[in-house]
Amino acid sequence: QVQLVESGGGLVQAGGSLSLSCAASGSGFSISVMGWYRQAPGKQRELVAGITSSGSTNYQDSVKGRFTISRDNAKNTVYLQMNSLKPEDTALYYCHAKSGTGVRYWGQGTQVTVSS
Repeated sequence: QVQLVESGGGLVQAGGSLSLSCAASGSGFSISVMGWYRQAPGKQRELVAGITSSGSTNYQDSVKGRFTISRDNAKNTVYLQMNSLKPEDTALYYCHAKSGTGVRYWGQGTQVTVSS
């Protein structure tokens, strides 16, 4: 079993920055992909950014150039640096991890609110 513990998030004005982190813990697991999803009120959960264990990344088009995902494999931790935040980035952000066997895990979610 894998537990994902998120930290970061909060309230920021438009144009500001926030950072999120997520640490995976447990025993006997191997994480292949980690990433961040978000869900705004009334909308479906969507992928924000993902990163493989080898460092390959992918981003949602709306965050390219503003958000940066990174990962520390030794610590099983994934980070999301969010710059030039916009009100439309406001959402509940979820950490996601997929094991080498394809099992998916989710964090509890952390709120990001961007005021205009």
